[in-house]
Amino acid sequence: MKIAAIDIGSNAARLQISTVLHVDDVISFKKVEYVRFPLRLGHDVFNFGEITPESEVRTNKLMQVYKLLMELHEVEDYMACATSAMREAANGQKVATRIKELTGIDIHIIDGQKEAELINNVVVQALDERQFLHIDVGGGSTELNLYLNRQKVNSKSFKIGSVRLLEGKETKGAWNKMREWVEENVQRSQELVAVGTGGNINKIFNLVSKVDDTTSLAEIERMRNYISGYSLEDRINKLRLNADRADVIVPAADIYISVMKWAGADTIIVPDLGLKDGIIQLVYERWIKKQQKKK
Repeated sequence: MKIAAIDIGSNAARLQISTVLHVDDVISFKKVEYVRFPLRLGHDVFNFGEITPESEVRTNKLMQVYKLLMELHEVEDYMACATSAMREAANGQKVATRIKELTGIDIHIIDGQKEAELINNVVVQALDERQFLHIDVGGGSTELNLYLNRQKVNSKSFKIGSVRLLEGKETKGAWNKMREWVEENVQRSQELVAVGTGGNINKIFNLVSKVDDTTSLAEIERMRNYISGYSLEDRINKLRLNADRADVIVPAADIYISVMKWAGADTIIVPDLGLKDGIIQLVYERWIKKQQKKK
């Protein structure tokens, strides 16, 4: 069977379709389709407080495309979630309602806590008993989750993200609040390793020196400075970054670097997991419950 996840963020909207694999009693998910489109809803919301009619039209068209792809793949169940931009938009729920009327796709506007929970459900699988600080940088928000012995012991969502920084619209005092939270919650007596999720850290990770899924703070800083030395045009043409990645990758890197320094983390694990993977897992669990009720 195939299931799908739609993640509508502040920078881009993603569709992932996965096949459910059964090996003995172990369930896993194999990605068979992945589409990412740069809607950049955060530009509207962080500047004007709402989603513009032009962006609503583009979102409608994209949801129609995603619906057709799911139909072609014969997807049995899916879930669509929207995060920071749509939940902060004054007209976010109205836009979601109109999209459902036009496309049939029901968009769930989730809060920062639910977003962190969905990501947590998949990220925790990559951890061991050490102390980890999970940093998830999106376009509009950053979610921090602290783990010890594979258990989440604290978490916080901050209104600071790559698109928000690019637009100069970060919440006043957000940097200080994030630093205070890190310094108050990280246990300095224990080793701490950072865990990074999000499109920007994945891209940076692909460019740096690493061992398996781990690299150093120094390497992240080196690549950040290397990229920032190029103009936007050269980042696109010489470094071959997508236009919607080229302008936000440095602001995003600044968040990862700052949090790692505050926490005293010298290394970072980048497991290539995110909200879409958490949604996929939730969709499967929901599907299983539906089947059990039918029996």
